[in-house]
Parts: sequence; structure tokens; C-alpha cells
Amino acid sequence: MTQYLLSVHGADEIYQQVDDDGTLVGGYETRAAMEESMAAVGEFNSELQAEGHWVFAGGLEAPSTATVVDGQGATPVLTDGPYLESKEHVGGFWVIEAPDLDVALALAARASKACRGPVEVRPFQGV
Repeated sequence: MTQYLLSVHGADEIYQQVDDDGTLVGGYETRAAMEESMAAVGEFNSELQAEGHWVFAGGLEAPSTATVVDGQGATPVLTDGPYLESKEHVGGFWVIEAPDLDVALALAARASKACRGPVEVRPFQGV
């Protein structure tokens, strides 16, 4: 089986959105909508495991927490913030196994519905 990366992208603004009570809601209209989506993602993760597609998954903190390390020179250079100057960033991902691209795309459609956002599908090289 081939391994695929299913990545969820989001705009910078989603890392700043907060509910009326000050709770980060990250692109959702309300805290309840965020909790519904998180529950749907949890259910999807369980389904991936039960169906034998699960390899690994995770959500990422805001791009502002990133550190870029360039170790090509004699002394590594560390830079705060994301590597690319972009308005959109990877917010989370799944690594799955699927027999072919059609299955991976069908799983990505389910992932997109669960997380309420677009999901990019890319196969790993030589796996």
C-alpha cells in the first residue's frame, strides 16, 4: 500500500479568532462548532484506525510558534516564525495508507467533511 499525506490548510486569521468568552475557536463560528468538528475528526480518526488506513495524524500550533533551522553552514541559523511568507499554513495532517489514489481521495473527502476545510492529498515518494 502507498502512504499519503492528507494536509489541512488554513488562513493566518484562524489562529487569532476567539469566542465571546475569549476561547480560541480557530476559524469556526462558535466554540460549539469547533467542538463538533473536533468530535467529527476524532470519529474519523477512529474509522481510519478500524479500516487499517491509519499511520499517524496531528494538529499543529499557530505558525508563529515555528522555528526555522538552517544547518547548512558551520553554525546553525535559527529564525522565528514559519519558513514561507504566506497567508495560509498547514494546520494539521494525516499520514494514511491506501491501496491507490482513488481510495486516498475518498478518505480525504471524509477528512474534509470532518475538519470542515479543504484537504490536500500527496503520495510519499517510493513508499
